[in-house]
Amino acid sequence: QGQLAESGGGLVEAGGSLRLSCVISTHVGIFRASTMGWYRQAPGKPRELVAAVIHNGDRKYADFVKGRFTISRDNGRRTVYLQMNSLEPEDTAVYYCNSPIPHTGSYQFTWGQGTQVTVSS
Repeated sequence: QGQLAESGGGLVEAGGSLRLSCVISTHVGIFRASTMGWYRQAPGKPRELVAAVIHNGDRKYADFVKGRFTISRDNGRRTVYLQMNSLEPEDTAVYYCNSPIPHTGSYQFTWGQGTQVTVSS
């Protein structure tokens, strides 16, 4: 089972941008075939899906980030990215990546430490 390493978070003013990266230490073939998602968890709230990119490149986004965030993947680097623009204080959370297993509610990898994103007003 692979390990996840998220990075790129930080403190930014409202309206600013950040680019998150998540490197997965797994076989490139497993990564290439996996749907990858970015999730976030704010204090006192459940973890929620932010964006996902399927193995064929199709993407989906939560309504609250449409038009502001872009998810992408580099299969050769086994890395998934989240470009976040027009950040809002409500985006403050710890951001995680993982690969959801369809129809199970489970995930392919053990959760990493995440990366903290803090947006000041």
